[in-house]
Amino acid sequence: MTIREQTEQIERTILNQRACLSVNSRGRQREEQEGEIRTCFQRDRDRIIHAKSFRRLKHKTQVFLAPKGDHYRTRLTHVLEVSQISRTIARALRLNEDLTEAIALGHDLGHTPFGHAGETVLRKIHPGGFDHYVQSLRVVDFIEKDGKGLNLTHEVRDGIIKHSKGKGSILPDNDATMAETLEGQVVRISDIIAYVNHDLDDALRAEVIKKTDIPENITAVIGDTHAKRINTMVTDLIYNTIARNLDSLSMSEQVLGAVYKLRAFLYERVYESDRLKSEFTKAKHILESLYGYYLENVDLITEHIPSETDAHNHTIARDFIACMTDRFALASYDKIFIPERWTDI
Repeated sequence: MTIREQTEQIERTILNQRACLSVNSRGRQREEQEGEIRTCFQRDRDRIIHAKSFRRLKHKTQVFLAPKGDHYRTRLTHVLEVSQISRTIARALRLNEDLTEAIALGHDLGHTPFGHAGETVLRKIHPGGFDHYVQSLRVVDFIEKDGKGLNLTHEVRDGIIKHSKGKGSILPDNDATMAETLEGQVVRISDIIAYVNHDLDDALRAEVIKKTDIPENITAVIGDTHAKRINTMVTDLIYNTIARNLDSLSMSEQVLGAVYKLRAFLYERVYESDRLKSEFTKAKHILESLYGYYLENVDLITEHIPSETDAHNHTIARDFIACMTDRFALASYDKIFIPERWTDI
């Protein structure tokens, strides 16, 4: 018996009956022989960590564009926080922690530069729109490894495409948008637990809001510090889900209501604030300009981004821009649209 097979046997013994066992995976896009050491979900996790798109997340905006401070979240630290929270929940519920981790680490690989401001502008100008979760799946299915993709398992791919909820329901309530596995559903909730807390923390750090601005009916329920809020949300989710025998993920009405209120507060006072909107406007102008330029000069980027033989120029331009980091987008804009600075040296 290989080490992988021993691990699969351990999963059968210790995981909840609602967990997704590695041995029961619906397989990969392309059939391949699994290894002797790692389960299929462990291999997916490692493929994501070693992907170029994963490394680029360290230079992609979470909320605050190109921050000068060292302690603001980036898209990479967001993904790591989602991974930590989702693993804590999965372990407590005796779900498949490896599957949960793989989905969490891969869920934002297709995010644009400049965060949701970048997503908004591509959604507006690209025919057919743009959603970062759809692009994340395209990254792992095709763009990575020069058009070969990562060949991930069905369960990880399903969790990636169904992780986003925008302003919609926090707890999964629609079969069409709900991940097939509880592990994927855990990542969806962990995503919002992570971002409402770390975005609030960053907004306080940037002095966009003050601690006294946070409504008391929120802090009274979930806590007045970053650590207390995360602990309250995670603990509440775990115990309420256990109480339902893992039939579905659940939170108490009181805590879930506070999370909704906190998210609404962040949209009103942070994400849609005049201070951030002015910076987002600049970011949108940069991406609109780059998109138009590459659309007309697609031959300049075809060697840098894999594309299907019959790919439309819009598709190539979209993929290239979505893969950009903030600083690469800024440098490209500067090179293309800003006159060269001549010196006499």
